Amino acid sequence: MRGMVGRACTAGLVIGVLVTGLTACTGDAGGDEAGKGRKSGKAEAKACADGTFAWSRVTKRDRLTGVSDPERLGEGGGSLRNRMRRVYTPRPSVRADGPAPSPAEILFSFGKKTGEIDSEARTLAEAGGDTWAFTDVRLPAPDLDDGRVTPHAAGEFVQYAGVREVSADFRYTCPDGRTVSGHARNWTVDISGLTDCDERHDSALAREVARRSCP
Repeated sequence: MRGMVGRACTAGLVIGVLVTGLTACTGDAGGDEAGKGRKSGKAEAKACADGTFAWSRVTKRDRLTGVSDPERLGEGGGSLRNRMRRVYTPRPSVRADGPAPSPAEILFSFGKKTGEIDSEARTLAEAGGDTWAFTDVRLPAPDLDDGRVTPHAAGEFVQYAGVREVSADFRYTCPDGRTVSGHARNWTVDISGLTDCDERHDSALAREVARRSCP
């Protein structure tokens, strides 16, 4: 029995409420230095609102997020009892080297670039009040126990979960020629699967599962 892969949800689904509080970049924001600048009376640079994004080095990678211990089942299979342990927590991330639009706006552009967001709007602010889970920098990691897979054959099985991560570099250019560079990362496909330790594993994710859990 070869590895089975379950649900494939995406993080780009439209949700009916606006995501709030996404006005500051995550990651290395340089908060202390910014505070010093304000205290000293220096003018704080702001991002232009009508710039354009250019994306490069777009990569997609399947990442293992959870795996169980192996469990042997007899003829006919049955329910697996071992719970998965988390090995990686995917988190949306946006970094910029200067004044840039909000993380939500950056992820909106990134989502359009990768096909996760289907919208004719030029910016998230122009999207008519709609927002997408992909634009939420607080998007939680998928629950490991959603979509558990039940084998119907004998074997030594390991359950696993994963996501497909997408990342890319961006350059944001203002009409006056100012540019800001940065990097964005998010996850899209939510994967649940099952691999049989007795079989050959034909995907990188299943091989990683086997290395971690199979005897």
